[in-house]
Amino acid sequence: MAFTPLHDRVLVRRIESDEKTAGGLIIPDTAKEKPAEGVVVSVGAGARDEDGERIAMDVKAGDKILFGKWSGTEITVEGEELLIMKEADILGLIS
Repeated sequence: MAFTPLHDRVLVRRIESDEKTAGGLIIPDTAKEKPAEGVVVSVGAGARDEDGERIAMDVKAGDKILFGKWSGTEITVEGEELLIMKEADILGLIS
């Protein structure tokens, strides 16, 4: 990939939501909400503290994450729509 995030930023690929509800109803595209789950594509080196030391990132490429509904900025890299967000916008890891 030709894009590497800087500092404490994370590049995320959204995971598509289900097409049907648990009851079997098909959800049209116009009624779907953007999914708040994704997979980390790449991470920056980490932010720096007051002494200039790197703060290690808690996530790594390949982690499945949950993030806020309005988190991140949508970008297009090599024709693929991705999100770039700060690590603090990530709510947790999904195992």
